[in-house]
Amino acid sequence: MDLGRSLSWLLILRGILAILFGIVALIWPGLTAVALAIVFGVYVLIDGAGLVVSGIRGKNQAGQFDRGRRVLFVVAGLIGIAAGIGTLIWPDITVIVLALWAGAWAVLTGASEIGAAIRLRKEMTGEWLLILVGALSVIAGLLIFLRPDIGALALAQLLGVYGLIAGVLLLIAGWRVRRAVSATVPVPE
Repeated sequence: MDLGRSLSWLLILRGILAILFGIVALIWPGLTAVALAIVFGVYVLIDGAGLVVSGIRGKNQAGQFDRGRRVLFVVAGLIGIAAGIGTLIWPDITVIVLALWAGAWAVLTGASEIGAAIRLRKEMTGEWLLILVGALSVIAGLLIFLRPDIGALALAQLLGVYGLIAGVLLLIAGWRVRRAVSATVPVPE
């Protein structure tokens, strides 16, 4: 199979998988959010273990053991391992904590946008748009604080919509590549 046909099939396969992911995320957003928390937990656990190993075996560029750096790596690694284990044991709590972080980010970002618009109101026009965006961000953050479980579900649904859109675009790209390859391949006589 030539490169063009391989590429088209790869794009089509990715499109189908993205659409399936999008459908699952939209039908079962709670499951999607928990799955993301589990992936995060596995990552943090592996990263923490890597830091511990680096701290135990670590040497500086001159080949000397650097006690201060080693201790920091081991401590950071142990914290990562604990966070990873905690996430894997209680993924629902992790989802809520991540939603709360997103809420805090939205409130702080919105407040700084409002502040920037007020400070720049003499130097720019349309500052009310920046104030409006900031206010919407603050409101969204406060709503997430009130119901972090819904914030996590909304994130999963957003990923689902993204999966559907990306999947359709990948299918179109795969079909176009396949059509272009078919048009350029000479037909044997």
